[in-house]
Amino acid sequence: MKYKAICSDIDGTLLNSERDLSEKLKNLVYTLPEDFPVILASSRMPDAMRHLLQDLKRPLEPLIAYNGGFVIDQHGKVLDSVEIPLDLVSKIIELTQKTEIHVSLYQGENWYEEKEDYWSKREIKNTKVEPTWQDHKSTLELWKESNSGAHKVMVMGDINEISWLFGELHLAYNGQIHLYRSKDTYIEIAPKKISKATALELVLNKLYTFGMDDVIAFGDNYNDIDLIQSVGWGVAVANARPEVKSVAKEITLGNKEDGVAVALERLMNLAKT
Repeated sequence: MKYKAICSDIDGTLLNSERDLSEKLKNLVYTLPEDFPVILASSRMPDAMRHLLQDLKRPLEPLIAYNGGFVIDQHGKVLDSVEIPLDLVSKIIELTQKTEIHVSLYQGENWYEEKEDYWSKREIKNTKVEPTWQDHKSTLELWKESNSGAHKVMVMGDINEISWLFGELHLAYNGQIHLYRSKDTYIEIAPKKISKATALELVLNKLYTFGMDDVIAFGDNYNDIDLIQSVGWGVAVANARPEVKSVAKEITLGNKEDGVAVALERLMNLAKT
């Protein structure tokens, strides 16, 4: 194949309607050479990505977690770590105090949940990861002791309350954080200066001898736009946001129709002709 690596988003892109990897996709990846990296780039935490690499028989691959805020190599060594400052995390939590909004906190390999409810149960089911259960005050005190912050804050709740919070955060902190509205009921909050594209470029520079032009990337949402634009062949799934489709070199079928596998198979067949 002309290209030398794949970089893909997970939710809404790589996973099918069962939120799993299709047999067709797995079988295609199995045929790729061992020195052909398959790099996952997601807003997920590392442990919510590792089981997918195991299913692809690719356990030793770098991971781009938290939209590029936490990047690790094949052996778990941290290549880059960019956090939301503790005082800003505190302000985000403070804004939600008089609402029903659910707040999840993430740092490195850890996910902190305050209570078991509809939202936390849903994330456990979707990601196949168990959180650390403790109140946010304790989590913030822990981070204060280690002089650290959050790689991601995720807020979930009623559409109207989430829309209100999005507006408040955008108005007050737009220069400091990315706000990704992955669904009407979700906001994923990340540091402003990171992206999946900058993280992939870092991975390639540190671990490989080729560059962004040699990569195929797949995505569906706003946090994939830079990635799709920056690589040699950017592919949007059919269910992608219009803004993602507008910068893609190819639009494949939707994630529920195995779009990544379809595009990958086409590119592999082209390479044989």
